[in-house]
Amino acid sequence: MRLVTWNVNSLNARLPRVEEWLAEVQPDVVCLQETKLADDAFPALTFEAMGYSSAHHGQGQWNGVAILSRVGLDDVVANFAPGVEPDHEARIVTATCGGIRVSSVYVPNGRALDHEHYRYKLGWLDRLHRHLELDASPDGQVVVAGDFNIAPGDADVHDPAAYVGATHVSDAERARLASLEAWGLVDLVRARVDADRVYSWWDYRAGDFHQGRGMRIDLVLGTAAVRDRLAWCVVDRNARKGKQPSDHAPVVVDLSD
Repeated sequence: MRLVTWNVNSLNARLPRVEEWLAEVQPDVVCLQETKLADDAFPALTFEAMGYSSAHHGQGQWNGVAILSRVGLDDVVANFAPGVEPDHEARIVTATCGGIRVSSVYVPNGRALDHEHYRYKLGWLDRLHRHLELDASPDGQVVVAGDFNIAPGDADVHDPAAYVGATHVSDAERARLASLEAWGLVDLVRARVDADRVYSWWDYRAGDFHQGRGMRIDLVLGTAAVRDRLAWCVVDRNARKGKQPSDHAPVVVDLSD
């Protein structure tokens, strides 16, 4: 199974690029973030013509998450699982695909450590932990993939000193990520790749992509049962090149049978 996460930063703006990439890479399960579409505007028929069933949780011009699957799409939950306080924004959708319980997540940015959006981010991550407790089992096959807006370690930031006192690297954010790992999730890229300068996001400004000034904030987390199937993974930097790319690159994970 080939599983992908990709923050497309507007499916309206990026749909032809997404279609071309899907046709070339042939993933089986795709987690999308920042579709920026309402549910009735989501191009489900376009993806169906390519062989994908889809589930979308959107709200219009902001946020929006989706799962595409050509290995089955069952037991869809839009928003958090029942029993968890629903989010007022469209940031999580979950489904079972090919025997794996998959969540596509778009974690709030946080903006600044003294901003209310940062407190919202921390609370959101706490709710994600509770969602896992109610919706899945660490003994099963579970994947949570998406734009976490957290760099797990200093090796995932081009210049850690430049981010001191900023979001994405704060102790509280990383502690929430660690709590997900304590529940039973593993960072699948880091399970396979032990290298610096492996980034998934580069700011549009100041030539950051070409200068290598990036962060690894797009993650694929999986349980031990998924990690044991891990065959290969890559951040597809080529998808960040060319005309009008997203500021994020897709993260690709291959799992053995």
